Amino acid sequence: MARRRFPFAPFRSLPFLSVPLRFRRSRGQATLETVLLLPIFMFFLFAFAKIFALLILVQKMEIASYYAATRWELESHRNAAYVSDDNVLKADIRNDVMDYLGFSNGQLKGFLNLASANLDILRTEVWQEVTLTVKTGPVLQIGWMYKSPGLTFKVIKYVPNRDRPIQFILPGSGSAQGAAQSGGPNGGG
Repeated sequence: MARRRFPFAPFRSLPFLSVPLRFRRSRGQATLETVLLLPIFMFFLFAFAKIFALLILVQKMEIASYYAATRWELESHRNAAYVSDDNVLKADIRNDVMDYLGFSNGQLKGFLNLASANLDILRTEVWQEVTLTVKTGPVLQIGWMYKSPGLTFKVIKYVPNRDRPIQFILPGSGSAQGAAQSGGPNGGG
């Protein structure tokens, strides 16, 4: 039986076109690669995408914790005359951090299985400890076979206190009130 070739001369040099037409058009069983290896490849591709996304989440946590620590350092002043409620500032920083990490994006939150984020601030005498904790749900679930545990990521930043625990008294004045009312230590003017 003579082999049928493509009638066009430029395509005769291509090796895959020299296969007889009966093999190219015949129906047959699905190949091993299609039936078995493609789903396994897709599983590993999905798993690698999730692992890479978790690495990105860790980097975003570093950036978010730096933002939270810097903002807390610059805006959480305490003064002897006015001690503000830190919960308002803490809630605002926490909302910004959660928005940056992807809690407001439903697709990203679902892909990473983000469960919760917590921003804790511990004041000490010298340093303030800003701790960002993010918990995820199970990362990989394969039906009844395998369910990975959730992950907990924690980033701690230390920022110095910027407190002024006592009222500032200008040198040469008797009191802070007198210096503030007179316009300065020399009596105003």
